[in-house]
Amino acid sequence: MAVTPRQVKNKRNADGTLTGRSGTVYDVNIKYKTPDGYKSYAKKGFATKKEALQHEAEMRAKLINPSFIATAAAQAKQTVQNYLLEWVENHGALNLRPSTFAGYKSNINNHIIPCIGHVQLRQVTPAMLDNMFQKLFEKGLSQSSVRYCQRIMSVALEAARKYNYIENNPAHDVITKFGKQGKTPEPYTIQQMQQLMGSILGTEWEMIVMLGGMYGLRISEILGLRWDNVNMEKGTFKVVEQLPFKLPAGALTLPEELPPVKSHDRVLPITEAARPYFERQLDLQARQKELCRLSGTVYYDNRLVIAKPNGVPLRRETVSSDFGQLLRRFELPHIRFHDLRHTAATNMHQLTGDFYTVGQILGRSLKGVGMQLGISSNLDSVTAQYVDVRLDRKRVVLDTYHNTLHPYEKNEVKKKAQKKSHDRER
Repeated sequence: MAVTPRQVKNKRNADGTLTGRSGTVYDVNIKYKTPDGYKSYAKKGFATKKEALQHEAEMRAKLINPSFIATAAAQAKQTVQNYLLEWVENHGALNLRPSTFAGYKSNINNHIIPCIGHVQLRQVTPAMLDNMFQKLFEKGLSQSSVRYCQRIMSVALEAARKYNYIENNPAHDVITKFGKQGKTPEPYTIQQMQQLMGSILGTEWEMIVMLGGMYGLRISEILGLRWDNVNMEKGTFKVVEQLPFKLPAGALTLPEELPPVKSHDRVLPITEAARPYFERQLDLQARQKELCRLSGTVYYDNRLVIAKPNGVPLRRETVSSDFGQLLRRFELPHIRFHDLRHTAATNMHQLTGDFYTVGQILGRSLKGVGMQLGISSNLDSVTAQYVDVRLDRKRVVLDTYHNTLHPYEKNEVKKKAQKKSHDRER
């Protein structure tokens, strides 16, 4: 029989991950005839019988075709370098985000190929990969960087296994343990955010930090936000596009259509605490345009909410590096600009307990924001009223957080409401 069951103590699931539980797996063994005589093909460890039978049927069709055997053999003889370079171009262009694609190519060229690029693909072993990781550690790479190389090899070799270039994925059996390099910076507390917001008030940083630390927008979403997607009358703005990953050096204008955001399009309310930031930014850019006109210089109107004084888009690398200098100047604990997003998520959740709505505000999945906050991501724990998070619920969560950061604005709004009520009574 071509498909046979076998009992194992540590069964892998459909993704190839060890489960730690015993169970039944299925092996495929096929004998086929070639011009040189009979040969055998074996593939072991399928999680279900259905997968094993499907693989058997596919391989029987391929193995009786001599051209397939020759092609598979030729592919197996290629080096790791040739395979990875071909694989990342074919796989990355269609399946990876531009930033991830660039990261894959950089790590392949700078770290993986120098270590094992000369080795034939089918000769790669778990021990060889473990030795490569050790060399990368000795070169001074961080835990996260070496772990990223392991991830690339695991994905690439799994593709080679599925293409039948190799029989097994050696990256699944490495023994290197990967931990975190150092301690991830703690998100800012309410008090630290108040200190930061007070320090940057009236500077070019206030709108950028407000969108990152009060709404949790990604840096690419902040720098790609256009006034076209801001409705001051309705008090909302849409997060639908982002700055291109690789903005050409010296770029003065942006294309009419920007890349879409990673998550689904989302509409966020402009709270009473956030409105003054939008209004000041509008006034600032109006003055900048007028000064450019009076001085006879060109203003590049990309309709960006955040831009240089002449309208030219900011580069994400510049904002990230300058943000670190900003914190040192104000003697605040070091965090990355992206950690403002974590700060917003943590503070909103601590104040409201509504992690589902927090996830919708940030454009994260329920599972993703649950993992970030270290809490259960079980859908059963979410009440039915949050399954469809509407704008009013987002406003409640954001108002709670923003009013805690800006108690003065909260009191002013309350006074205005009381004055209107008193005027009506009169």
